[in-house]
Amino acid sequence: MKVGVFTVLFADQSLEDTLKYVKSLGCGMVEIGTGNFPGQPHCPVDELLASDTAAAEYKAKIEDAGLEISALSCHGNALHPNESIAQASRDAWRKTLRLAEKLGVPRVVDFSGCPGGPGGGTDPIWVTAPWPDDFQKTLDWQWNEKVIPYWQAEVKEAANHGVNQIAFEMHPNFVVYNPETLLKLRAAAGDAIGANFDPSHLFWQMIDPIAAVRALKDCIWHVHAKDTKICPYNAPINGTLDTKPYTDEINRGWIFRTVGYGHDLAWWKEFVSNLRLIGYDLVLSIEHEDSLMSPKEGFEKAVELLLEATIVEPAGEAYWA
Repeated sequence: MKVGVFTVLFADQSLEDTLKYVKSLGCGMVEIGTGNFPGQPHCPVDELLASDTAAAEYKAKIEDAGLEISALSCHGNALHPNESIAQASRDAWRKTLRLAEKLGVPRVVDFSGCPGGPGGGTDPIWVTAPWPDDFQKTLDWQWNEKVIPYWQAEVKEAANHGVNQIAFEMHPNFVVYNPETLLKLRAAAGDAIGANFDPSHLFWQMIDPIAAVRALKDCIWHVHAKDTKICPYNAPINGTLDTKPYTDEINRGWIFRTVGYGHDLAWWKEFVSNLRLIGYDLVLSIEHEDSLMSPKEGFEKAVELLLEATIVEPAGEAYWA
Protein backbone atom coordinates (compact mmCIF):
# COMPACT_ATOMS: atom_id res chain seq x y z
CA MET A 1 0.00 0.00 0.00
CA LYS A 2 1.28 3.44 -0.95
CA VAL A 3 0.76 6.92 0.38
CA GLY A 4 -0.58 9.30 -2.23
CA VAL A 5 -2.17 12.71 -2.57
CA PHE A 6 -5.09 14.33 -4.35
CA THR A 7 -3.03 16.96 -6.15
CA VAL A 8 -5.74 19.65 -6.23
CA LEU A 9 -4.38 20.45 -2.78
CA PHE A 10 -1.51 22.14 -4.63
CA ALA A 11 -3.53 23.94 -7.28
CA ASP A 12 -1.29 27.00 -6.93
CA GLN A 13 1.80 25.02 -7.97
CA SER A 14 2.81 23.60 -11.32
CA LEU A 15 2.43 19.89 -11.98
CA GLU A 16 6.21 19.54 -12.16
CA ASP A 17 6.79 21.21 -8.80
CA THR A 18 3.97 19.23 -7.20
CA LEU A 19 5.32 15.89 -8.41
CA LYS A 20 8.82 16.68 -7.20
CA TYR A 21 7.59 17.83 -3.80
CA VAL A 22 5.24 14.93 -3.02
CA LYS A 23 7.79 12.39 -4.18
CA SER A 24 10.44 13.93 -1.92
CA LEU A 25 8.21 13.30 1.10
CA GLY A 26 7.65 9.63 0.29
CA CYS A 27 4.46 9.56 -1.77
CA GLY A 28 4.12 6.91 -4.45
CA MET A 29 0.87 7.85 -6.20
CA VAL A 30 -1.10 10.91 -7.29
CA GLU A 31 -4.83 11.35 -7.75
CA ILE A 32 -5.58 13.80 -10.54
CA GLY A 33 -8.56 16.15 -10.69
CA THR A 34 -10.18 16.30 -14.12
CA GLY A 35 -13.08 18.68 -13.60
CA ASN A 36 -16.32 19.44 -11.75
CA PHE A 37 -15.80 20.28 -8.05
CA PRO A 38 -12.06 19.41 -7.98
CA GLY A 39 -11.30 21.39 -11.12
CA GLN A 40 -8.34 20.42 -13.28
CA PRO A 41 -5.36 22.50 -12.09
CA HIS A 42 -2.81 19.87 -13.11
CA CYS A 43 -4.57 18.26 -16.03
CA PRO A 44 -5.39 20.07 -19.30
CA VAL A 45 -8.08 17.55 -20.20
CA ASP A 46 -9.07 18.92 -23.61
CA GLU A 47 -5.45 19.25 -24.68
CA LEU A 48 -4.68 15.68 -23.69
CA LEU A 49 -7.78 14.34 -25.41
CA ALA A 50 -6.86 16.16 -28.60
CA SER A 51 -3.37 14.67 -28.84
CA ASP A 52 -2.12 11.15 -28.23
CA THR A 53 1.39 12.57 -28.04
CA ALA A 54 0.41 15.07 -25.35
CA ALA A 55 -1.33 12.34 -23.36
CA ALA A 56 1.71 10.07 -23.60
CA GLU A 57 4.04 12.88 -22.53
CA TYR A 58 1.77 13.72 -19.59
CA LYS A 59 1.78 10.12 -18.37
CA ALA A 60 5.56 9.89 -18.86
CA LYS A 61 6.08 13.06 -16.81
CA ILE A 62 4.35 11.46 -13.84
CA GLU A 63 6.16 8.15 -14.24
CA ASP A 64 9.53 9.85 -14.69
CA ALA A 65 8.95 11.51 -11.32
CA GLY A 66 8.69 8.02 -9.79
CA LEU A 67 4.92 8.21 -9.31
CA GLU A 68 1.79 6.48 -10.56
CA ILE A 69 -1.75 7.74 -11.13
CA SER A 70 -4.07 6.17 -8.56
CA ALA A 71 -7.27 7.61 -10.05
CA LEU A 72 -8.80 10.38 -12.11
CA SER A 73 -11.38 12.33 -10.10
CA CYS A 74 -14.28 14.42 -11.37
CA HIS A 75 -16.66 14.69 -8.39
CA GLY A 76 -19.86 16.30 -9.68
CA ASN A 77 -23.63 15.93 -9.77
CA ALA A 78 -24.72 14.38 -13.04
CA LEU A 79 -28.26 14.02 -11.67
CA HIS A 80 -28.74 17.65 -10.70
CA PRO A 81 -32.27 18.84 -11.54
CA ASN A 82 -30.83 21.98 -13.13
CA GLU A 83 -30.08 20.57 -16.56
CA SER A 84 -27.18 22.91 -17.31
CA ILE A 85 -25.40 21.87 -14.10
CA ALA A 86 -26.15 18.21 -14.74
CA GLN A 87 -24.89 18.39 -18.31
CA ALA A 88 -21.64 20.05 -17.27
CA SER A 89 -21.06 17.23 -14.78
CA ARG A 90 -21.88 14.59 -17.37
CA ASP A 91 -19.55 16.17 -19.90
CA ALA A 92 -16.66 16.21 -17.41
CA TRP A 93 -17.39 12.57 -16.51
CA ARG A 94 -17.41 11.45 -20.15
CA LYS A 95 -14.20 13.34 -20.90
CA THR A 96 -12.62 11.75 -17.85
CA LEU A 97 -13.55 8.29 -19.13
CA ARG A 98 -11.90 9.03 -22.46
CA LEU A 99 -8.80 10.40 -20.75
CA ALA A 100 -8.62 7.39 -18.44
CA GLU A 101 -8.50 5.18 -21.51
CA LYS A 102 -5.66 7.22 -23.01
CA LEU A 103 -3.66 7.15 -19.78
CA GLY A 104 -4.37 3.51 -18.97
CA VAL A 105 -6.14 4.32 -15.71
CA PRO A 106 -8.94 1.85 -14.86
CA ARG A 107 -10.41 3.89 -11.98
CA VAL A 108 -12.49 7.07 -11.86
CA VAL A 109 -13.74 8.78 -8.69
CA ASP A 110 -17.08 10.62 -8.65
CA PHE A 111 -20.15 11.33 -6.56
CA SER A 112 -23.32 9.35 -7.20
CA GLY A 113 -25.28 12.56 -7.71
CA CYS A 114 -28.52 13.78 -6.18
CA PRO A 115 -31.68 14.51 -8.20
CA GLY A 116 -34.59 16.75 -7.36
CA GLY A 117 -38.12 15.47 -6.89
CA PRO A 118 -40.95 14.26 -9.12
CA GLY A 119 -42.71 17.63 -8.88
CA GLY A 120 -39.93 19.49 -10.66
CA GLY A 121 -37.74 22.28 -9.37
CA THR A 122 -34.09 23.15 -9.90
CA ASP A 123 -32.51 22.14 -6.58
CA PRO A 124 -31.39 18.69 -5.40
CA ILE A 125 -33.31 17.01 -2.57
CA TRP A 126 -31.37 14.80 -0.17
CA VAL A 127 -33.86 12.63 1.68
CA THR A 128 -32.78 11.46 5.14
CA ALA A 129 -36.02 10.17 6.68
CA PRO A 130 -39.06 8.19 5.40
CA TRP A 131 -41.73 10.41 6.96
CA PRO A 132 -43.80 12.40 6.12
CA ASP A 133 -44.70 10.01 3.33
CA ASP A 134 -43.98 12.41 0.48
CA PHE A 135 -40.25 12.18 1.28
CA GLN A 136 -40.32 8.40 0.81
CA LYS A 137 -42.14 8.88 -2.50
CA THR A 138 -39.45 11.33 -3.57
CA LEU A 139 -36.69 8.91 -2.60
CA ASP A 140 -38.28 6.03 -4.53
CA TRP A 141 -38.71 8.25 -7.58
CA GLN A 142 -35.10 9.41 -7.41
CA TRP A 143 -33.70 5.89 -7.35
CA ASN A 144 -36.06 4.28 -9.85
CA GLU A 145 -36.36 7.09 -12.37
CA LYS A 146 -32.99 8.81 -12.16
CA VAL A 147 -30.20 7.14 -10.21
CA ILE A 148 -30.40 3.52 -11.35
CA PRO A 149 -31.12 4.14 -15.06
CA TYR A 150 -28.35 6.72 -15.37
CA TRP A 151 -25.65 4.63 -13.73
CA GLN A 152 -26.67 1.44 -15.46
CA ALA A 153 -25.94 3.19 -18.74
CA GLU A 154 -22.73 4.80 -17.49
CA VAL A 155 -21.31 1.52 -16.23
CA LYS A 156 -21.53 0.27 -19.82
CA GLU A 157 -20.02 3.49 -21.16
CA ALA A 158 -17.14 3.25 -18.69
CA ALA A 159 -16.43 -0.33 -19.74
CA ASN A 160 -16.12 0.86 -23.35
CA HIS A 161 -13.15 2.96 -22.21
CA GLY A 162 -11.48 0.34 -20.04
CA VAL A 163 -12.75 1.81 -16.77
CA ASN A 164 -13.91 -1.09 -14.62
CA GLN A 165 -13.80 0.68 -11.26
CA ILE A 166 -16.26 3.53 -10.68
CA ALA A 167 -15.35 4.73 -7.21
CA PHE A 168 -18.16 6.66 -5.51
CA GLU A 169 -17.29 8.80 -2.55
CA MET A 170 -19.94 8.07 0.08
CA HIS A 171 -20.90 11.63 0.87
CA PRO A 172 -23.94 13.20 2.56
CA ASN A 173 -26.08 15.33 0.22
CA PHE A 174 -25.78 12.63 -2.46
CA VAL A 175 -27.86 9.48 -2.80
CA VAL A 176 -24.85 7.24 -2.07
CA TYR A 177 -23.70 8.33 1.37
CA ASN A 178 -23.10 5.10 3.33
CA PRO A 179 -22.30 1.43 2.68
CA GLU A 180 -25.97 0.44 2.38
CA THR A 181 -26.70 2.95 -0.40
CA LEU A 182 -23.45 2.09 -2.19
CA LEU A 183 -24.29 -1.61 -2.17
CA LYS A 184 -27.83 -0.82 -3.32
CA LEU A 185 -26.53 0.96 -6.41
CA ARG A 186 -23.90 -1.73 -7.01
CA ALA A 187 -26.60 -4.41 -6.98
CA ALA A 188 -28.70 -2.43 -9.45
CA ALA A 189 -26.02 -1.08 -11.81
CA GLY A 190 -23.23 -3.66 -11.75
CA ASP A 191 -19.99 -4.74 -10.13
CA ALA A 192 -18.01 -1.82 -11.56
CA ILE A 193 -19.61 0.28 -8.81
CA GLY A 194 -17.45 0.52 -5.70
CA ALA A 195 -16.20 2.99 -3.12
CA ASN A 196 -13.76 5.81 -2.94
CA PHE A 197 -13.60 5.18 0.79
CA ASP A 198 -13.21 8.43 2.74
CA PRO A 199 -13.54 7.81 6.49
CA SER A 200 -14.00 11.51 7.23
CA HIS A 201 -17.54 11.52 5.82
CA LEU A 202 -18.47 8.43 7.81
CA PHE A 203 -17.19 9.60 11.20
CA TRP A 204 -19.66 12.47 11.46
CA GLN A 205 -22.56 10.22 10.44
CA MET A 206 -21.60 8.09 13.47
CA ILE A 207 -20.55 5.23 11.18
CA ASP A 208 -17.53 3.19 12.25
CA PRO A 209 -15.24 3.30 9.18
CA ILE A 210 -13.51 0.05 10.13
CA ALA A 211 -16.83 -1.79 10.38
CA ALA A 212 -17.76 -0.21 7.04
CA VAL A 213 -14.53 -1.48 5.45
CA ARG A 214 -15.40 -5.01 6.53
CA ALA A 215 -18.97 -4.63 5.25
CA LEU A 216 -17.88 -3.45 1.79
CA LYS A 217 -15.14 -6.08 1.51
CA ASP A 218 -14.13 -6.45 -2.14
CA CYS A 219 -15.68 -3.29 -3.59
CA ILE A 220 -13.34 -0.65 -2.19
CA TRP A 221 -11.55 0.75 -5.23
CA HIS A 222 -9.72 3.76 -3.78
CA VAL A 223 -9.21 5.33 -0.34
CA HIS A 224 -8.99 8.94 0.78
CA ALA A 225 -6.96 9.74 3.88
CA LYS A 226 -8.81 12.51 5.70
CA ASP A 227 -9.89 12.78 9.30
CA THR A 228 -12.80 14.28 11.24
CA LYS A 229 -13.05 15.58 14.78
CA ILE A 230 -16.43 15.43 16.51
CA CYS A 231 -16.65 18.39 18.87
CA PRO A 232 -17.19 17.07 22.43
CA TYR A 233 -18.85 20.35 23.42
CA ASN A 234 -21.16 21.19 20.50
CA ALA A 235 -22.20 17.79 19.15
CA PRO A 236 -23.79 16.61 22.43
CA ILE A 237 -26.04 19.68 22.30
CA ASN A 238 -26.93 20.07 18.62
CA GLY A 239 -25.85 16.79 17.03
CA THR A 240 -23.81 16.40 13.87
CA LEU A 241 -26.27 17.53 11.20
CA ASP A 242 -24.64 20.91 10.87
CA THR A 243 -25.24 23.61 8.26
CA LYS A 244 -22.91 26.22 9.76
CA PRO A 245 -20.01 27.27 7.50
CA TYR A 246 -16.89 25.11 7.65
CA THR A 247 -15.01 28.25 8.70
CA ASP A 248 -17.17 28.61 11.83
CA GLU A 249 -15.09 25.90 13.45
CA ILE A 250 -15.61 26.81 17.08
CA ASN A 251 -19.41 26.49 16.80
CA ARG A 252 -19.70 23.42 14.58
CA GLY A 253 -20.54 19.91 15.75
CA TRP A 254 -17.59 18.55 13.78
CA ILE A 255 -14.81 19.67 11.47
CA PHE A 256 -12.49 18.01 9.00
CA ARG A 257 -8.96 17.49 10.31
CA THR A 258 -5.72 16.33 8.81
CA VAL A 259 -4.85 12.70 9.45
CA GLY A 260 -3.97 12.15 13.11
CA TYR A 261 -5.83 15.16 14.47
CA GLY A 262 -9.20 13.46 14.66
CA HIS A 263 -7.99 9.92 15.33
CA ASP A 264 -4.56 8.81 16.44
CA LEU A 265 -1.87 6.64 14.91
CA ALA A 266 -3.26 3.51 16.56
CA TRP A 267 -6.63 4.06 14.84
CA TRP A 268 -5.03 4.55 11.43
CA LYS A 269 -2.93 1.38 11.89
CA GLU A 270 -6.11 -0.55 12.63
CA PHE A 271 -7.77 1.00 9.58
CA VAL A 272 -4.86 0.00 7.34
CA SER A 273 -4.80 -3.51 8.80
CA ASN A 274 -8.49 -4.01 8.04
CA LEU A 275 -8.01 -2.73 4.50
CA ARG A 276 -5.35 -5.40 4.07
CA LEU A 277 -7.67 -8.04 5.56
CA ILE A 278 -10.26 -7.38 2.84
CA GLY A 279 -7.63 -7.36 0.08
CA TYR A 280 -7.19 -3.64 -0.56
CA ASP A 281 -3.57 -2.70 -1.23
CA LEU A 282 -3.53 0.35 -3.52
CA VAL A 283 -3.21 3.79 -1.94
CA LEU A 284 -4.15 6.12 0.89
CA SER A 285 -4.69 9.34 -1.04
CA ILE A 286 -4.39 12.39 1.20
CA GLU A 287 -7.15 14.96 0.81
CA HIS A 288 -6.49 18.05 2.92
CA GLU A 289 -9.52 20.03 4.10
CA ASP A 290 -8.33 21.04 7.57
CA SER A 291 -9.21 24.71 8.08
CA LEU A 292 -6.96 24.95 11.14
CA MET A 293 -3.76 24.21 9.20
CA SER A 294 -2.06 25.35 6.05
CA PRO A 295 -2.20 22.81 3.22
CA LYS A 296 1.57 22.32 3.43
CA GLU A 297 1.64 21.64 7.16
CA GLY A 298 -1.46 19.46 7.07
CA PHE A 299 -0.14 17.44 4.15
CA GLU A 300 3.29 16.90 5.66
CA LYS A 301 1.85 15.80 9.00
CA ALA A 302 -0.48 13.39 7.19
CA VAL A 303 2.36 11.89 5.15
CA GLU A 304 4.47 11.34 8.25
CA LEU A 305 1.70 9.50 10.08
CA LEU A 306 0.59 7.42 7.10
CA LEU A 307 4.12 6.29 6.26
CA GLU A 308 4.21 4.90 9.79
CA ALA A 309 0.76 3.31 9.50
CA THR A 310 0.91 1.72 6.05
CA ILE A 311 1.99 -1.86 5.49
CA VAL A 312 4.31 -2.00 2.48
CA GLU A 313 5.64 -5.51 2.09
CA PRO A 314 3.57 -8.60 1.23
CA ALA A 315 2.59 -10.69 4.21
CA GLY A 316 5.09 -13.38 5.08
CA GLU A 317 4.33 -17.06 5.40
CA ALA A 318 2.62 -17.96 8.69
CA TYR A 319 5.43 -20.32 9.67
CA TRP A 320 4.00 -20.69 13.18
CA ALA A 321 0.59 -21.91 12.00
